[in-house]
Amino acid sequence: MPLNDARYILTATGPSAQGQVAVITAFINNLEGYVEEFNQFDDVEEESFFARACFRIKAAANPGCAELIEAFTKTATRFFMEWSITDADHRPRVLIFGSRLDHCVRDILYRWRSGELNMDVMGLVSNHENLAPIAAEHGIPYFFLPVTDASRSQQETRLMEIVCETESELLILARYMQVLSDSLCEQLLGRAINIHHSFLPGFKGARPYHQAYKRGVKVIGATAHYITTDLDEGPIIDQVVERVDHSLTPVKLESLGRNCECVALHRAVKLHIERRVFLNGMRTVIFV
Repeated sequence: MPLNDARYILTATGPSAQGQVAVITAFINNLEGYVEEFNQFDDVEEESFFARACFRIKAAANPGCAELIEAFTKTATRFFMEWSITDADHRPRVLIFGSRLDHCVRDILYRWRSGELNMDVMGLVSNHENLAPIAAEHGIPYFFLPVTDASRSQQETRLMEIVCETESELLILARYMQVLSDSLCEQLLGRAINIHHSFLPGFKGARPYHQAYKRGVKVIGATAHYITTDLDEGPIIDQVVERVDHSLTPVKLESLGRNCECVALHRAVKLHIERRVFLNGMRTVIFV
């Protein structure tokens, strides 16, 4: 690709209708654009359409993102689409949330610093103080927000103030061990990704790996999902599993589980910031 070409990502979803793919490709073609990627899915049961196009335009013909948005508006309105056009190099502003465990926080920050995740980290938020040195190490602000049953409402108010102040587009709950209120979950729909241990069968509460060991599980894993008012039951973005056997102690299970959590969370964040994830009710449509 020529270095001065502009690259954009167009995403669209709406009721299924004839001609949707044609109008999107025609729109890009009329701009003398070149389609690098095009993905489309039609949910027959829900009669819903999903599409993602990554395209480039020569610098001399590039009208800019604002004009592209204006130009596509009439087409989108005609097909009742929800849609967006963004610069493919746009770096979403994100906040990372953690508690006492640091493995997912460290993994996300490493992948950010190494260039694997094309985003800007606006800070690290925690209800404990032990992650502060990690924030200092990476040169990002640290927001210490302790929470009790009595202070939960005030803490969440401050949390949303930080989200607004930093203009964060995505929240990464990297083993943030706090249950968010229904009101906050609703405000953050599609903007907050959580990671949690996922077993077959599922084990809730304290010491899940010890519970798994006692039941002799043969598979452990982790699930990355969007948060909803239903705890740990939001739309799934990615899952990782590992086969295990009777020889593994709880400590070894926990070690494997931590790796699953890091991998699933990283993949989910990457898919989200590349605008490859579409909410489809309680499910997701993901173009990879």
